[in-house]
Amino acid sequence: MSMKFSFLISSRILVTMLLSFLFFPTVTHATNGYLSNGYGMKSQGLAGVGVALPQDALAAGNNPAGTALVGDRIDFGLSWFMPERGTTITGSSVPGASGSYDGNYKKSFFIPEFGYTKQLSNATSIGVAVFGNGGLNIDYPRNPFAAYGSKGSASTDFVQLSLSPSVAWKPSEQHALGAAVNFIYQRFTANGLSAFDNPGTSAYPGSVTNRGADSSTGWGLRLGWIGQITPALSLGATWVSKVSATKFDKYKGLLADAGSFDVPENYGIGIAYKITPALTLVADVQEIRYSGVRSLANPLSNLTVQGNLLGSPNGGGFGWKDITVVKFGASYEYSKNLTLRGGYSCKGNPIPSDQNFFNIAAPAVVKDHLTFGSTWKTSSGAELSVAYVHAPKNTTNGRGSIPAALGGGDVKSFLEEDILGVAYGWKL
Repeated sequence: MSMKFSFLISSRILVTMLLSFLFFPTVTHATNGYLSNGYGMKSQGLAGVGVALPQDALAAGNNPAGTALVGDRIDFGLSWFMPERGTTITGSSVPGASGSYDGNYKKSFFIPEFGYTKQLSNATSIGVAVFGNGGLNIDYPRNPFAAYGSKGSASTDFVQLSLSPSVAWKPSEQHALGAAVNFIYQRFTANGLSAFDNPGTSAYPGSVTNRGADSSTGWGLRLGWIGQITPALSLGATWVSKVSATKFDKYKGLLADAGSFDVPENYGIGIAYKITPALTLVADVQEIRYSGVRSLANPLSNLTVQGNLLGSPNGGGFGWKDITVVKFGASYEYSKNLTLRGGYSCKGNPIPSDQNFFNIAAPAVVKDHLTFGSTWKTSSGAELSVAYVHAPKNTTNGRGSIPAALGGGDVKSFLEEDILGVAYGWKL
């Protein structure tokens, strides 16, 4: 196959995948807070590990230096995501508020992914990765905020997609450096929050709820390094800048700073150690800086301070804190055609116990992920990969999470996640 023909085919596949992302009805993901646990099906099978172990053309999502180490590839995949979520209000003095609320009106979602890499020379490679960077969704047929004045059902839907063209350079055979532009597309919808849509609560009444879908975009940077320290040991490091995204104008009365919703900075380190020629152990540590995003980090208690209404620069928000994610995995080459994977990741809860009330709309409380995966290499050399991820049910018990002005009480939320994915890729 000629280089020109190969490029034309790759370009058509890329355009098709980009369009599928832009018009996919709903995308969400197995989450650390709301960010994905990892990018690429092989990484998902290893609990999201990928900083020091690039495996496919989506490597740039985990570390752009990996673009230099996977060769000429195309990979695409689709995952079926199935969350279970809900909340319980107790101890409220507001009539009808206490009770249990099921947030599972929408039960499943689909997540596409695509990656392409091309080696230009022995030292330089380029690529592009397109993936779901993160997301949240919850839909309550019975509105938890109805007793406080909201009407209709309650739901939030947040989608964050990333397109990351990358370039990587090998200054020597042992080291690779990479950089990627991080273009972010976001979509947000909120319904059933009219209890907060009034001059006493919001700086922009009429721009809080039921405004339809709004979109936002922004640009950032990914940087990374991978070093082959010994024949058996690889180390890696990566940094992803904060993305200052355009504002959700339709929801400027809900989100702090008139609809601002930036993408948090995060960074991490990784290690891959080949115990035997067939068995590789891997681990990553990642820090996610949610405290740098006002609409996420501002506590709801800010509402009690004069001038800090919803939508104002210091307006009440979700009260999220920074989290550290630790990931472990093992990859075993059972035969020349079959590779098996497994992993476990854990993190802190980004939502403090006294912030559960507003997070009824965003109960991102899972703490652990258990994963399994495999890749089968076909006789033609193509690779079929599968991954299964289970985030066990985690329940947070709020303490003083409903402000006294709203009748007091506590909120208990839970989230459980399952994801099953399949990907197909090949070397060019």
